[in-house]
Amino acid sequence: MERIEAFRRRRPRLLGEVVTSAHGAGGSASAALVDAVFVDAFRNPALEVLGDGAILPLPSGESLAFSTDSFVVRPLRFPGGSIGHLAVHGTVNDLAMTGARPLWLSAAFVIEEGFPIDELRRIAGDMADAAQAAGVRVVTGDTKVVDTGAADGLIVTTAGVGLVPAGRQLSAHRVRQGDRVLLSGTIGEHGMAVMLARGNLAIEADIRSDTAAVNALVDELLAAAPSTRWLRDPTRGGVGTVCNELARDSGLGVLLDERCLPVRPEVHGACELLGIDPIHVANEGKFLAVVPPEQTPAALAALRKHPQGRLAAVIGEITEQPAGTVAMRTALGGTRIVDMLVGDPLPRIC
Repeated sequence: MERIEAFRRRRPRLLGEVVTSAHGAGGSASAALVDAVFVDAFRNPALEVLGDGAILPLPSGESLAFSTDSFVVRPLRFPGGSIGHLAVHGTVNDLAMTGARPLWLSAAFVIEEGFPIDELRRIAGDMADAAQAAGVRVVTGDTKVVDTGAADGLIVTTAGVGLVPAGRQLSAHRVRQGDRVLLSGTIGEHGMAVMLARGNLAIEADIRSDTAAVNALVDELLAAAPSTRWLRDPTRGGVGTVCNELARDSGLGVLLDERCLPVRPEVHGACELLGIDPIHVANEGKFLAVVPPEQTPAALAALRKHPQGRLAAVIGEITEQPAGTVAMRTALGGTRIVDMLVGDPLPRIC
């Protein structure tokens, strides 16, 4: 364990001379690329936190939350949603994970020549519906058209701005031994829905993406558990990757309980056939929260009262040892290490 801990403390190393799909998967290869190229180029205190959004203090005592994301999902439509839904939900959720109330979005479109106008209208309509449901407005944007084959149909980039109330702080550095890890619902639906929608796997299952804005659910949680320490939505790399980031940033251990992980039977079955652990599959409408033990019952009750949080569960706790490591207590009573993947077994899903 000492050798593993020493290895994990090392700065990520960027290997190779070209970018590969693994560098965009949200795992350790992504971390190495971000650290070696972008953090080195743009280094500043707001960026170096590497959260879901930057927190920028305002003279009023509130803080401005600012986040941006690009969406390159294939196919553009899948059971339960589209790239338009993802473009709004992804940025709204990133703002919510900072503790902010999302307010405004921008939207930029890179469109291939020959892309059907009717389909573009439908995607814009999906974005408008998602924004209205989330209580945000798209207030500015940009459009570029590129040659056929240069953008895989359509790429959408959204940026968002929200306000963090005065005194609200969420950070891995606030996490303490004994805190509980809560998950707002079932995992793995988005990644498996998109993968099956591509039609190149001989698997049939009724799986729909969970894509949704979670800002209203986060408000319910923070009202019931105002001392919530940390929030994060497990998108690329899933719950496993996010918990590894939490362990790394807090310097503590995360002990998960496999029996408490909410996974729908159809998702579990599809993952098993493909040899994929659901804990590493992306989600687009769920979040993880670390809550002090005395506020955990109230937090869980608040989540379960909301339609999006009916299946919320306590899935683990924060431990002192092994520091910087995620462990899983298995259904058989053993323990295994949950490491961060280098790449993603399901590319191009968000």
